[in-house]
Amino acid sequence: MSEEKKTAGPVIVLVEPQLGENIGMVARAMANFGLDELRLVNPRDGWPNEKAVAAASRADHVIAATKVFPDLPSALADLTHVLATTARQRDNFKPVLAPVEAAGILRARERAGQRTGIMFGRERFGLYNEEVGLADAIVTFPVNPDYASLNIAQAVLLMAYEWMKSGLAKETDTAFSSPEMIPAEKHQLQGLLDHLESALDTRGYFRPAPKKPKMVDNLRAVLTRPSFTEAEIKVLRGIVASLDYFSPKEPRGQGYPERKAEADRAAGTGRGQESDENA
Repeated sequence: MSEEKKTAGPVIVLVEPQLGENIGMVARAMANFGLDELRLVNPRDGWPNEKAVAAASRADHVIAATKVFPDLPSALADLTHVLATTARQRDNFKPVLAPVEAAGILRARERAGQRTGIMFGRERFGLYNEEVGLADAIVTFPVNPDYASLNIAQAVLLMAYEWMKSGLAKETDTAFSSPEMIPAEKHQLQGLLDHLESALDTRGYFRPAPKKPKMVDNLRAVLTRPSFTEAEIKVLRGIVASLDYFSPKEPRGQGYPERKAEADRAAGTGRGQESDENA
């Protein structure tokens, strides 16, 4: 995440939402991506709404702070820049933005200290043209034109995600990273190949004998392709060691097979010392 000062983020305004469950899922989507100010314009089933609380899935801070307004102008009164979401083309002169561009504009205005908002229409038919007229620009999603309708919580989730992403130092930032993977050195890979060849030779794998060089070459080609890490080499050496030195009659943990002792002596390691084969 970037080191910039955190802001409240854009206000989410739902115009005449019908179902409490949808309001709750909107609150959950907002909480997922760091938004916490929800405004409702004339919700059909009133407010507060127990179904909204249940659907919010512990986004209680959003539900508790939700404000209700009798009309849209009063819900937008203290905002300086508002976007209207819609799935269909409107006959007006409003700029039309994609979600990525819209989030960048909102972020820039928030950094400048402005209060912004995004309004979403009714579940059945969205916003009226006169309601869209109160916005500064339109946001529309690149959806399948044959099925362009989004659930209101889905629409909020998409915009909240773009808002969160616009505040990252890099778009590819993630909440956590993969563990550090150290590439294996060539001698470690060679040790695995030699061990595997020896184990397969002992088991009579290379038959007929004249084909052994080609079979070894194929085996090495397969195992050198993945560019193993040190940890992966150790796992593979442990597997080969189990197959090579131990058996149902002499399972791992039930003694120390003589062939393993011989291999350790040849490698210069004792039983109490850690070796690649026991990793």
